[in-house]
Amino acid sequence: MNKRNFQWRAQLNWLWLALGVAVLAGCSSSDSRYDIKDDVAPSTPISVDHIEGAQPKYEPYSLGGNKNYTLRGKSYTVVKDAEGFKESGQASWYGKKFHGHLTSNGEVYDMYSMSAAHKTLPLPSYVKVKNLDNGKETIVRVNDRGPFHDGRIIDLSYAAASKLDVIKTGTANVEIEVIIVEKPSSQHKLDQHPEYTIQVAASPHKDRIDELSKQLAEKLSVETFLTPVNSNYRLMLGPFKDYKQTQDVLEQVQKIGYPSAFVKKL
Repeated sequence: MNKRNFQWRAQLNWLWLALGVAVLAGCSSSDSRYDIKDDVAPSTPISVDHIEGAQPKYEPYSLGGNKNYTLRGKSYTVVKDAEGFKESGQASWYGKKFHGHLTSNGEVYDMYSMSAAHKTLPLPSYVKVKNLDNGKETIVRVNDRGPFHDGRIIDLSYAAASKLDVIKTGTANVEIEVIIVEKPSSQHKLDQHPEYTIQVAASPHKDRIDELSKQLAEKLSVETFLTPVNSNYRLMLGPFKDYKQTQDVLEQVQKIGYPSAFVKKL
């Protein structure tokens, strides 16, 4: 590779790295990908009186935004089992600057939805938020990461912040509590296929990938299978119905030498 190509590849790699960090930073970022520099309320806000709190329902966790991460030199570990999770601290809010941009789990942020951002709760999660300063409370759906400021535990959407009277004050003392919704029994009966698999590797050499499949099955105590695609064979683990188990197995696979392994949702 000549010097010019090496420099071009280095610049391209740096661009992708910077883009990844910007997306992860979510509502805390101030880079130029947003239309305005500083976050503000909508210039002609619509009434949010008719907007009800988020309605908790069972949802499988998103494939995006649920991995442990490091931002600004600090590491964050995503909660795998949020049952009984409670936290007290300050709430802030985000609005027009981020409206229409992607959240950390790949959805589009709508400042008029009852949503929020949290640093470590699994995405999505439903959370009851109580404003300790005035006693008001509501329910939000967490689908983003943030806020990355000391003392702040949750970033509310404009609508949610309006419901709790946080817009004027900017921040408020709150208590949050995760609401767990179990998978409906009727849905258990309808789901004939598991939801997650893990792709470990792919190779055109069936004998080698088959041997690796046997080794991982024994080492990790999981089911394995091969999926032929064109001239390659993909080594898959699973299937798994439980997202937490899937993430646990994925971490084990990555630690023993397969960092590019990833989860596939069926």
